Amino acid sequence: MEALQKRHLAYLRNVNLDFVRDIMNDIDWSDRLIALRGQRGVGKTTLILQHILQQFGPTDTTSVLYVSLDNIYFSNHNLLDFIETFHAKGGKYLFMDEVHKYQNWSREVKNAYDEFGDMHFVVTGSSLINIINAGTDLSRRCISYNMQGLSFREYLGMFHGFKFPRASMQDVMNRGNEICAEVNKVLRPLQYFHRYLSKGYYPILKEGENSYYTRIENMVNLTLETELPMLCGVDLGNVRKLKSLLGILASGLPMAIDTVKLSKMTEVSRTTLLQYLQHLDAARIIRLLYSDNKTVKRLQKPDKVYLENTNLLYALSQADVNVGTLREVFFVNQTGYAHSVEYSSTQADFTVDGKLTFEIGGRTKEGHQISGVENSYIAADDEEYVLGNKIPLWLFGFLY
Repeated sequence: MEALQKRHLAYLRNVNLDFVRDIMNDIDWSDRLIALRGQRGVGKTTLILQHILQQFGPTDTTSVLYVSLDNIYFSNHNLLDFIETFHAKGGKYLFMDEVHKYQNWSREVKNAYDEFGDMHFVVTGSSLINIINAGTDLSRRCISYNMQGLSFREYLGMFHGFKFPRASMQDVMNRGNEICAEVNKVLRPLQYFHRYLSKGYYPILKEGENSYYTRIENMVNLTLETELPMLCGVDLGNVRKLKSLLGILASGLPMAIDTVKLSKMTEVSRTTLLQYLQHLDAARIIRLLYSDNKTVKRLQKPDKVYLENTNLLYALSQADVNVGTLREVFFVNQTGYAHSVEYSSTQADFTVDGKLTFEIGGRTKEGHQISGVENSYIAADDEEYVLGNKIPLWLFGFLY
């Protein structure tokens, strides 16, 4: 216990509150069991350590404790026994990181939740952890939050010190030029936007720009080689085929899904291929889009596939990144965080929340494809202000 308390204090010494992401205020920390899920590297650990620092200070290890379940301590100590000991010594708030590294975490956390009614638990882990079917159903007890990488707005705040409020989709639609004017007073957004597209989504950029893409590749490999076999039952012998599939997808995005062709190229059956696509989507490595999110068609096959974010596109693509692909990946990533995005079955690119139609392009995009379509807009790169129904693409990076 003492060793874990010392590690808790050491972690807090390396945390600062210079920049705190808005999801901090979105989480209801009063709930007794909270799960924070997200792709590796998006900042889950930093967020919970910042919360501990804000709420409990830098020295309290009696009532609150942060532990990582991949610590060697838990290789020969039972989690439930540890929680019982912590509670007996005055523990009230336990933050458990990397829970998917501990085999029976859901069962033991459930038992602790039921047994110690005055305790609060926060667990963090891979996007792949399943609260409903994780060995024991926690859905009635657990409030789950999904954490994404930095938005363009958050990138400006974290790396350049420019702090702006979030904008809702309604704000973007109704007072977009007002927001653009506020931003352009203090910076030229396009100067920073294109930096963000290549290097800016993951907070690990702070650890070094030169090694940034290597770190991303390592995170992806860890997901494919460890998390998918552990959490989704992927046969270790098929990891190579998973990597082959991801390589194909990364080199040809955006692409319509040709399951027959992909099945032959990756040497897996069509059923297995569709399972792999779903696993990669759940792991937040790719993003699958459907032309209808509500009907049985969604159970068949996706209509289009993208990498999850633009930085992955740069890190994993073997060829030069296509600018059209780059713009679409950004739009889907930033808009899809809080809104339903569908692949448009018309000539347009996307439908958002079933009522807004978007065509993605550059400054010269005319929007002939959406002419006459109600509530239709162009998300245009290389623009600083709203012009009619043409909205700057970067502005959608202010949605979270």
